[in-house]
Amino acid sequence: MQKELQKRILSSIILIPLSLFFIIKGSTFFILFLVVLFLISSFEWLNMTKKLELKILGILFLIFSFYSTFYYREMSLEFFLLIIIACVSTDLGGYIFGKLFKGPKLIKISPNKTYSGMLGGFLLAIIISYFFATKYTPTEVVNNTYVGDLQFIILVLIISSTSQIGDLIISYFKRSSKIKNTGKIFPGHGGMLDRIDGMIFVFPIIHLLSIIFS
Repeated sequence: MQKELQKRILSSIILIPLSLFFIIKGSTFFILFLVVLFLISSFEWLNMTKKLELKILGILFLIFSFYSTFYYREMSLEFFLLIIIACVSTDLGGYIFGKLFKGPKLIKISPNKTYSGMLGGFLLAIIISYFFATKYTPTEVVNNTYVGDLQFIILVLIISSTSQIGDLIISYFKRSSKIKNTGKIFPGHGGMLDRIDGMIFVFPIIHLLSIIFS
């Protein structure tokens, strides 16, 4: 357990700055970054699923998901980072609160998930996202676009809920395929889909909601 945690920390020290570099640079750098992520995620999905129709639907979904990711990065770096921060905070809050308070299990397909972790994910996502939005995004964007107390909380809850549901969906397919991780590319972290399982659902959902309510 301790060795796995050490691997996780070391991998994060490398992965987080590298990912931020490509995200902030944008343009061709970000496109190449997304292409690599898409290819690895697609490979893992094709290996994990057995039915042809699921393979096809999964690849089509990933295409839309990565397109939505590119769309929001091009639209606004600040808003893009807000989504990423809300997703990461959700994972972090779920892990910390789940370990500290434990309690009843959330669902059988992902036995490590607890109600305390779910609520902790919501709480930390709201706190850290609000701090980022009020401190590091342009005032006019904060006031007029997506931060307005109740509206902002609803947005973060949608992101956090979708991220957690995405995690459970990938867990379901892993359990169905009788595998622990989607891959072994990241020491201590598993595969690509293990790391971005929430985000690949969040960006397309936000995109669809923005189209519906625009």
